[in-house]
This record gives sequence, structure tokens and C-alpha cells, in this order.
Amino acid sequence: QVQLVESGGGLVQAGGSLRLSCAASGRTFSSYAMGWFRQAPGKEREFVAAISDGSTYYSDSVKSRFAISRDNALKMVFLQMTSLKPEDTAIYYCAAVRGLRITLIQAMAQARYDYWGQGTQVTVSS
Repeated sequence: QVQLVESGGGLVQAGGSLRLSCAASGRTFSSYAMGWFRQAPGKEREFVAAISDGSTYYSDSVKSRFAISRDNALKMVFLQMTSLKPEDTAIYYCAAVRGLRITLIQAMAQARYDYWGQGTQVTVSS
């Protein structure tokens, strides 16, 4: 069993930066690939980024602006967001999927994820 708790969301002006954190419980955190997803008002939840065993994946919309990282000792995963745009406004969710070796296609598949956090709101003003 893994519990995930996101933090770090807030209100930021366009062009600004935020760092989201996701704290995980459980003894096997290092054996999970981790992902970030987001859901904007009126839209479906979408893939943002994922990190597995040495590999990182990004959606085209955030590539070069966002960076995902993890600290297995702290059982945490981070999403550093820079050059934020109003269209980045959404609730951001952290998720965990068993297995470290996943492909981009697998990382993007929400149904594959076993555990989800409650989300943290990110609002980017223009």
C-alpha cells in the first residue's frame, strides 16, 4: 500500500516557477515508477511527466519547461515547473505504478497507475 500526498501548489504569475512535491508512504517506494498528471477545469486529466528507473518522460506541452525528479531515500518525487503559462492552471496529481521499467506509452496510461494522491491546485495568472 502506498499513500501519496502532494504539496507546493499555489498562485503564480505567468512566467513564474513552482515546485511540486509528492510524499509517499510505504516501504517499496523505490520499486514504483512515479507520474504527474493534471486536470484543468472542464477538461480530462492528462499526463504531464513520469520518472522510472533512470528515465524521464514529458508531455509535449511541458517539455523543456518542467523537470521531474525523485529522492528514494526521502520517498519523494518532485515536479519543478518553470516558465509557467495560464494554460498550466490545473489540479496536479501524483501517481505511482508498480515496476520501474516503463515506456512512455505505459507512463501516459492513467489506468496503469495503482495509487493516486488527492491533488494540489496550481493557478497561473496572466
